[in-house]
Amino acid sequence: MNRTASALRQALQDNMNEPEGPARNAVAERLVDEAGQTGDTGLLLDTLFNVLSAYNFSSESEKMFVPFARVLRMWDERPADFDQYAEHRLHWMFKWVASGMLDQPDIPLASVEKWHAEMEHRYRVAGHSERAVRQSEFRIARDTGDTARAERAFAAWLAADRDRMSDCHACELHTQGDWLNRLGRPEEALETWRPVLAGEHTCAHEPHVVLASSLLPLVRLGRIDEARAHHLRGYRMIRDMESMRATVGDHIEFCALTGNEARALEILAEHTGHFAPSGDPLSLLGFLAPVALLARRLTDLGLGERRVPGPAGREWTAAELHAHARAEALELAGRFDRRNGSTVVGDRVRARTDAAPLAERLPLGVRAERLTVPRPAPAAPPAPASPDDVRELLATARRLTEDPAPGARAAWEAFARAAPGREGELDPLGRAELADHEAMERVAEPEKCVEGFRSAALLYEAAGHPAQAALARARAALALSFAGRAAEAVAAADAECAVLRGLHAEGRAEPRSVATALLYRCRVLRNGLDDGPENAGDALSALEAALDEAAAFGEEHRAAGRMVSGRLADVLQLRGELALEAGDPARAAGWFGRAVELTDEADLAWYAPEARVGLARAAMACGDPETAVGAARSALEHGAGSMEAGSMQEAHAAQVHVLLSEALTATGRHEPAVEHALEAAHRADQAGESATLGAWARLTLGGALHRLGRADEAASVLETALPDLEEGHGEGQVVQARWWLGECLAALGDHREAAGQFLRAASVAQHWEDQRDHAVLAHMAADCLGRAGRDDEAERAYRRAEALWRDLDRPEAYVRVLRARAWLAARGEDDGPARARELMTEAERACAAALAAAGDDEARELLRGELADTHRQTGELIVRCCEGVPGDGDDGDAAREAYEEGLAHLGRAVAVFAEAGPALRDSRAGAELAAAWLEIDLGRNAAAADRARAVLAEYGDASEEVARTRRAEAESILMYATRESPSGV
Repeated sequence: MNRTASALRQALQDNMNEPEGPARNAVAERLVDEAGQTGDTGLLLDTLFNVLSAYNFSSESEKMFVPFARVLRMWDERPADFDQYAEHRLHWMFKWVASGMLDQPDIPLASVEKWHAEMEHRYRVAGHSERAVRQSEFRIARDTGDTARAERAFAAWLAADRDRMSDCHACELHTQGDWLNRLGRPEEALETWRPVLAGEHTCAHEPHVVLASSLLPLVRLGRIDEARAHHLRGYRMIRDMESMRATVGDHIEFCALTGNEARALEILAEHTGHFAPSGDPLSLLGFLAPVALLARRLTDLGLGERRVPGPAGREWTAAELHAHARAEALELAGRFDRRNGSTVVGDRVRARTDAAPLAERLPLGVRAERLTVPRPAPAAPPAPASPDDVRELLATARRLTEDPAPGARAAWEAFARAAPGREGELDPLGRAELADHEAMERVAEPEKCVEGFRSAALLYEAAGHPAQAALARARAALALSFAGRAAEAVAAADAECAVLRGLHAEGRAEPRSVATALLYRCRVLRNGLDDGPENAGDALSALEAALDEAAAFGEEHRAAGRMVSGRLADVLQLRGELALEAGDPARAAGWFGRAVELTDEADLAWYAPEARVGLARAAMACGDPETAVGAARSALEHGAGSMEAGSMQEAHAAQVHVLLSEALTATGRHEPAVEHALEAAHRADQAGESATLGAWARLTLGGALHRLGRADEAASVLETALPDLEEGHGEGQVVQARWWLGECLAALGDHREAAGQFLRAASVAQHWEDQRDHAVLAHMAADCLGRAGRDDEAERAYRRAEALWRDLDRPEAYVRVLRARAWLAARGEDDGPARARELMTEAERACAAALAAAGDDEARELLRGELADTHRQTGELIVRCCEGVPGDGDDGDAAREAYEEGLAHLGRAVAVFAEAGPALRDSRAGAELAAAWLEIDLGRNAAAADRARAVLAEYGDASEEVARTRRAEAESILMYATRESPSGV
């Protein structure tokens, strides 16, 4: 059954709201066929313009030419069939067709020029400015390499007046900036794009494209933070838009040139459909060239055999994709160049595919799989070290150990690399030290580690160094504890501590050796706490006794050398960790702080980054973020260059950066918080911990960006963090991520999706014992559903939130829900306004009752504000729901009655706000001014003027923003009210 004209027009509207692509195009085509059968020429034109728009914003833009020729023929034959809007659309779409011909390499250049001339003629006849014509000429000259003509057309384009046929300002600025960038003037390009990037000029496809175009110029100019922000913001805008194939390519190119090849691969994987041939060859070219670049970068990194996303039908390696994409891009570029009679397109493709990286490292903050780059094989094996070299390396390692310095571990590693094959030339102590170091390097294999330390002990004994032998056996005991052999480990540690104490009493062991062994015993006992709860009390007591002994020895012998202070600091750090685990952060902070003091006093600041990290964690738990900031910064500063065991490796550094970010956030310093969370996410990815530590860092980063109002960037980060958070993190982190994401989406105007995030978070929080988060999330979801026009769903969500707030005994909250439901009901038909007034009345009664029962001043002040706001909103709702304005006749009388009732409610609001005193002054003034406008509508200008003067007197010379706003409105009312009243009011 054929649809009516009304149904077809509704179908037209519905289809244009669908996503870009072939499906929308197919519906548009069917609508043309149906409209053609109705005999309604106006409807047929609407469907033809609809299909032209659908084609233009899709990969099937080559289909535009046939329907446009049909429309043009209809115009030439019967122009009277075109109303003013249809005539405008015809001339507007002429630009699309003329431009679209240039994008088709099989259309001869002569035809392109002919259509350009036709466009120029028709625009002149229609009385339009030549601005759009000169822009079209500029494109022809630019793409064919006629720079002189391009410059002339560019100047003429900018000089011509803007009119209704000019491209939207945002699109014009994009093309202008792109030309300046191609001429090697990136600063001017970015300045040209600034109004688009700032949101002053926008359209359906801008700033989407400008954001992508700005990426590489920003990187080249060193404006890295802006480039990152534009990628996060821009890619999210275009990832679901079929017409943005070339723009996706721009984001791939940016990632490939900034050390983010993994991110580029993820983007490519989302858009493999873009490889398919289509009617838009220019956008295909804009996609293939960056893909070839990415595949080449992977190959250059030694990943040519890696499997990568590519065209459907087979699997691809990076090397194969590079060859394919580059060949396809150059073949397509050759078709354009042959048509254009130049090499401009091919030169541009070659420059893109062969480009050198612009940055080795530009962290983006979003999740990306870690790329494991193979280490290149050495060109030739290193020459063996000479005996003198080995002895010198050994002497250096001993010196740095004796007088502790950050490079000690690196020195031992250098010695161990040079020693193989030269063991016989070492003295007995050197051979023991080599075996000791090799055992330390096998810590990931506890059993082999134990064996290695025991072998080293035998060598120390043979070399006549019993203290060193005992220390090696103590290290073996520690390795036993890591292997799960707790009882054996404790017995061995006790034995070696006794041996070393005896040797020390005989003067044959230094205090640092005894302090080290005592520390090892503490760590052995600490590892034993994890074996189970059976003897937890005895084990903890034994650990406390061992810590007391180690601390007492360290304090007694601090004068014996700096390393004794270092070992004492280690003991205190262990005490701090135990206090944190026991839930006593204040005590932990004391232990960690003392450990830091000891190392600073001994000039060993580099030695104890972990103690500083512990102090930061404890300070955060104590609600002292300033101390946490200082401690975390100090840990990064002193630990970054240390090569000692347990120092700042990637994952450890990531933990400190995210801790510092959280502390900075707690102090309100959100910009540096973003920097450190970003660094944490990048380091976690490098450490292979994207799903764990990386997700935590991205959650922190998303929150910091959200607090700065950078909703689009925050949303991109949080969306990539959520899958990992849901997979292996706590419910609290998942709820927080969805909460922030929902707020970001709401700020971006995507209220429907925002509601979905709030509802998903609420479905988790509904099982928690404390239902406050559940109530807030349900309330926020309802607000967003209402803004999205999904009134029935919003009503259900509001009812859910209201019930939760009532159960929580939060009258101020459920009163707000009642008011929101009233405004929702007012949008309904039939009895909607009446139901809205009932809900406002219910809100007023509930608030008044709660105010009467309130038990403290804070609660009374809060409820007094809500009661006043209920009166204010009731007055506004009554006026909003009435039809007409006060005046003569029945409708005018009804309107006057409604306005009077609304004014009465506003008067009550002013009175209740006044009872609260200065705390609610701004709200009272707002209600007073709203009442003044109603007084004017009711013809009572003198009363309105009195209200305005009262507000002006209230604020005096106050300079804050709200005062200036209220004064400006009061002055407007006063100016309006004191002029002669219109007659008849």
